[in-house]
Amino acid sequence: MKTPRLATLFATLLLASAPAWAVKPFAAEYQANIKGTVQADAQMTLSSAGADRWNYVLSVTSPIASVRQATMFEERAGEWRPLSGTDTTQMLMKKSQKNATYDWSKGEARWNGDVKPDRVGPVKLQDGDLDAMLLNLALVRDVAAGKPLNYRLVDNGVVRAQAYQNLGKDTVSVGGQSRNATKLSRSTDNKQVIVWVVDGLPVPARILQKKDGKDELDLVLKSVR
Repeated sequence: MKTPRLATLFATLLLASAPAWAVKPFAAEYQANIKGTVQADAQMTLSSAGADRWNYVLSVTSPIASVRQATMFEERAGEWRPLSGTDTTQMLMKKSQKNATYDWSKGEARWNGDVKPDRVGPVKLQDGDLDAMLLNLALVRDVAAGKPLNYRLVDNGVVRAQAYQNLGKDTVSVGGQSRNATKLSRSTDNKQVIVWVVDGLPVPARILQKKDGKDELDLVLKSVR
């Protein structure tokens, strides 16, 4: 399965997990800059689905495309486990949708929709596995708890190890105001993801994706409530 280019830019954005980090509803607004030329608005929300289950949604609207990613997860024994997810992209007249199911009773994940045959699964699940959305929240949680930033990502029909390096303190703009932040980074081949986490905020204050040293996507938090 190959998602359209814009969807790929957003595919690794979102995060979650840690006993010291309480799960609470929020609504966050971001300003997105794509390749330094295209401006877009983005919203990230977390809402209760009842019985220790939560809906986590990212939606992005730009002049050239719209993207919506949603994950339902459960809080179980201090961990967050993905249960299902959808990834929908609309580009002009073309629409793509992928659906994920995480069956913890069987210990496997599967995908359907606009998915290549070699990406439908099943993929064997392990305790602590996250999808791409929950990874965003997990970074915020684990920075606050001082935990190692190493993850096993089960998403889009494959398993990937994700290890972030703590680069120390930095400053970042949130709603036009300078805030102290912890700067994180992950590099793979010619790609780099940089994340700024501000103490007390439930979402990353900024997420920057780079490819071949050039900015691909820059998400900057405007407000959160």
